Amino acid sequence: MAGTLEKIRQAYRLFKSIDFDQLNKLSKKVDLQKVMEGFSKLDDKQLKGLMKMMEGGKKEKVLPEINADFYELHLRLSEEDRALQLKVREFMEREIAPIVNNYWLHDEFPHEVIPKFAELNVCGLTYQGYGCPGKSFLMEGIIAMEMGRVDASIATFFGVQSGLAMGSIYLCGSEEQKQEWLPGMQQFKTIGAFGLTEPEVGSGAAGGLTVTAQRTADGWVLNGQKKWIGNAPFADVTVIWAKDLGDGEVKGFLVRKGTPGFNVDKIKGKMALRIVQNGLITLDNCVVEEKDRLQNANSFKDTARVLQMTRAGVAWMAVGCARGAYENALAYTRKRKQFGRPIASFQLIQNHLVEMLSNLTAMQSLVFRLSELQDQGLLKDEHASLAKVFCSLRTRDIVSRAREVMGGNGILLEHNVARFVADAEAIYSYEGTKEINSLIVGRAITGFSAFV
Repeated sequence: MAGTLEKIRQAYRLFKSIDFDQLNKLSKKVDLQKVMEGFSKLDDKQLKGLMKMMEGGKKEKVLPEINADFYELHLRLSEEDRALQLKVREFMEREIAPIVNNYWLHDEFPHEVIPKFAELNVCGLTYQGYGCPGKSFLMEGIIAMEMGRVDASIATFFGVQSGLAMGSIYLCGSEEQKQEWLPGMQQFKTIGAFGLTEPEVGSGAAGGLTVTAQRTADGWVLNGQKKWIGNAPFADVTVIWAKDLGDGEVKGFLVRKGTPGFNVDKIKGKMALRIVQNGLITLDNCVVEEKDRLQNANSFKDTARVLQMTRAGVAWMAVGCARGAYENALAYTRKRKQFGRPIASFQLIQNHLVEMLSNLTAMQSLVFRLSELQDQGLLKDEHASLAKVFCSLRTRDIVSRAREVMGGNGILLEHNVARFVADAEAIYSYEGTKEINSLIVGRAITGFSAFV
């Protein structure tokens, strides 16, 4: 009798739990009798699996952290260097990321962030003395990557200031010139620019500069034009490389802002690195005193020393641009849904993401070793050139795939990838084109020079 009553109670509880409206709707779609017969044939293990599958949709899926350092190269850093890397990352995400698209769109530079850069204390990172930190080339590269990861324009501004401009003075200046300029530049109280490229002279700068320097009783008279000079429209000092009419060698000059005969026009209409303020410099009988000639720059070989030192940074910047595109694309695919599920779950999308990560991981491994060679004093031109060629090529591929997985939204600035796509084109060309850097590597491995 007790067993019968318990069965009646269970039947009553079951009856109360049934939603007859839902059951009626379901009966119009499936044969309930066959469904019940099918369920009755399942064993306990199959039933548990079925229930787990049905309950799985109720739980929020925990996704893995987005980690573009797939081979965990950061584990090779000291605690101090890792902390500096994360400090720069946090700065870029807090101060730059929220404003970058607006400034990029309007072709303007966020001058208000310059004092905040000084607080990071990373300018002139590898130099000894003059208020500079004196850290490794590896850390300099990692900082270039962290800046490029958020915005390649800001990374370029920093590279011109810390690398090309300060580097010219550090490597080629007299002690007096170093004392005058480097401390202020390290603190961003003085902004520098680097004037090598000319309207008709890019890759041929080694032997074909048209800007001239003539020695006179008053110093040096400079004439000619420079083009694509980053920071030039607002720089306090610009390093101008010119051919000495006396001996035909390339010399370097520190031209101060406001010097008569020194005029800068901002280059407009760029499709890439729009935050970088590039200038067309016209030198019209511009007189520079002998004390402002770089005292240890006596030929293009000295100019090349500066370029070799900074070319590794450009390869790291390409890695940063690619990393930013990959991270933004991956995050997008995990949120964007089509056909009822995130597009990151589609095979073709995952293939693109893995191709991107593969290239990115190879790039990071290459530049990491490149900077180790530089820190060991083993860096050669061909080492830096190979990294510039490979990383700028692979960056192009990565940003292209990033835009592809985002579909039409990939061309909107709000998703950031469109900016990386455009900026990758500038990185591909500046500080040595693919062709020129390939010939440098080719000469090293064959023993034959293919330069004209």
